Amino acid sequence: MSTIRISAISYLNTAPFAYGLRHSPISKSIELLYGYPLECAQRLKNGEVDVSLLPVGSLPNFSSYNFISDYCIGAEGKVRTVALVTNSPLNQVKKIYLDYQSRTSVLLIKILCREKWGIQPEFINLKPEQNYLTLMDGEAAVLIGDKVFRAEKIFKHIYDLSNEWYQAYGLPFVFAVWVSIRRFPDDFIAEFNKALQLGISSIPQAIEEFQNLSISKEESLEYLQKNISFKLDEQKFKAVEKFLSLIKSLP
Repeated sequence: MSTIRISAISYLNTAPFAYGLRHSPISKSIELLYGYPLECAQRLKNGEVDVSLLPVGSLPNFSSYNFISDYCIGAEGKVRTVALVTNSPLNQVKKIYLDYQSRTSVLLIKILCREKWGIQPEFINLKPEQNYLTLMDGEAAVLIGDKVFRAEKIFKHIYDLSNEWYQAYGLPFVFAVWVSIRRFPDDFIAEFNKALQLGISSIPQAIEEFQNLSISKEESLEYLQKNISFKLDEQKFKAVEKFLSLIKSLP
C-alpha cells in the first residue's frame, strides 16, 4: 500500500494521537499533516489526504464516509478549549464573532443561542487579522483551541460550550472523529487504533514533544486527562446523531 496521508488537528488536545502515530510501527506507512479543524475537513474533501480527524460539523458535507477509529476528540462536560468569551452578561450579548477555524463551534453556538439561551445575536465571521481581545460591551466571540487558555485570564465571562451542551441534552459532545472516504483493510485500521491507544497511554510524553505549549506541563496534563474524553463510545455516537439532527433545522 502506498503512503497514507493523515490530517490531524494542530491543537494540544490532539497531541496524544499525533504522538502515538509518530511512535508506532504505522509511522513507516503514513505521512502526518497538521492543520486547524476546517483545514482538515477541506483536505479530505479535496482528496489531499486519505484520513482526517474530521470536525463533526463537516460530516454533512460528505455524501459518504467511514468511521475508522474507536477514538475521537470529545468531552463529558467541560472541555475548556471551545468557549464563548465576553465581558457582558449573556442576556446583553448582541453580537457574536465566530472563529474562522471551526465550523463545528459555529454550529454549536447557534444551537445553544436558539435552544438553550433564547437569544438572537448577530453572528459575524471573525477574520484572521481581527483582534478578539478588543471586544466592546454587548459583544462576544467563539474561540477554539489553545488560545482559549489565554482568553480565560482576560474576559469576565467564559461559557464552556461543551458544558452548556451537556446541561441542555445530558450528552457528551464530540468535536472531531477519525474519518476516511475510501475503505481500508482491517489490518490497517487495527494498527491505526493501536497507535492512537499508544498515544492516549503516553500523555506525559506527548506533552513533552508538543511544540508551542501555552500552559504549564502540569496544567496540560490535567486538561488532557480531565477535560478531553478520547473514547468514541455509544453515548458519543448518540451525541453526534443529536448534533447532526439539530443543525438540519438551523437557518
